Amino acid sequence: MRRLLTLAAGLAVLAASACSAPAPPRSDAPPAKPPGPATLPAPTGTLPVGTTALHLKDASRPDPWDLDVDARELKVTLWYPTKQREGERAPYMTAEESELFLKGSGLAPTPYDTLSRTRTNAVKDAEPAGRKLPLVVLSPGFTKPMSTLTSLAEDLASRGYVVAGIDHTYESYATTLSDGRVAECLACDSDTDPGSRTALVQGRAADVSFVLDRLTSEWDGHDLIDPTRIAMVGQSAGGAGAMAAMVKDPRIRAGVDMDGTTYARIPRSGLSRPFMFLGSQEHVPGSLDNSWDRDWKLLTGWKRWLVLSDAEHQSFTDIPLVADVLGLKPLPGMMPAARGAELTRTYVAAFLDQHLKSQRQHLLDGPSSRYPEVTFCPTTCGRS
Repeated sequence: MRRLLTLAAGLAVLAASACSAPAPPRSDAPPAKPPGPATLPAPTGTLPVGTTALHLKDASRPDPWDLDVDARELKVTLWYPTKQREGERAPYMTAEESELFLKGSGLAPTPYDTLSRTRTNAVKDAEPAGRKLPLVVLSPGFTKPMSTLTSLAEDLASRGYVVAGIDHTYESYATTLSDGRVAECLACDSDTDPGSRTALVQGRAADVSFVLDRLTSEWDGHDLIDPTRIAMVGQSAGGAGAMAAMVKDPRIRAGVDMDGTTYARIPRSGLSRPFMFLGSQEHVPGSLDNSWDRDWKLLTGWKRWLVLSDAEHQSFTDIPLVADVLGLKPLPGMMPAARGAELTRTYVAAFLDQHLKSQRQHLLDGPSSRYPEVTFCPTTCGRS
């Protein structure tokens, strides 16, 4: 899957700045003030949000990336409604996770603990509130930890959803395991192997089914979740994983792929459950990536194919929201980070409200003057 385009652009800006060799500042000039910590946008729902982390072990299968491990261990971060408005906010990343993520992304000039200081909105280990709430599984892109979808997760929880974000161990630059070890990206070494991406998304589908088994029955808080109202949303490889998981597991009633090339093949009989593609201009009909064209024909139920003008691959994640503290400049012509977050939250929530809460969303019926960046494909868009 694609590297972090925003980060790569930032590196180019940093390199160009270094080559220009600006004159040193005057000795009497005040030292440059480092940027403060990034703050994620506040959730738009009415409910306070709590969060906690679970460490689950699937002893029924070996780890697909570490051949010396005979059980697959996963970290699952839960976000959920709570009555508790005050309390310690959950960390975005640990200092070690931040360091490994930034090193892996090639952002050497940035202080390595930068992302560990990012401010979130969810109260750590708050008591959940509610019962039989709809569940949304979140899956991040390849090399990225689950924390890079925190803004979307917090927003959905504030709207009354339980969100289970899966860190797919050894597929990101940093995943903290139950014993405190931080697992690095073993899958990165296999990314260019033929068939590796298909194997990756099939492995993610297995991760999702295992997590659903645990959350809906064995977990102490399983009464919080309505097992008949489950959806999955993913970005990049996570979006491809959403398609693969729906093909494999009928418990997932609806799915969203955010800018991810798909690899799991849909049966000839089709996939009749609701599905939405939400992507950048790289996924307009007729583009070099034809996976959405191929799969669109096999989606036989409710479906939407939405393209956001001026979006790029990371517009559906937190990366643009923390770009300033990483010293990155936005790509020319790209939509502002706050607008990208607003569009992602709005359309994903509308899809979930319609298909998990049975609340009709006219926003999904066609173009909106309030959100002119969103084009409905394939009938009203083409390759730009």
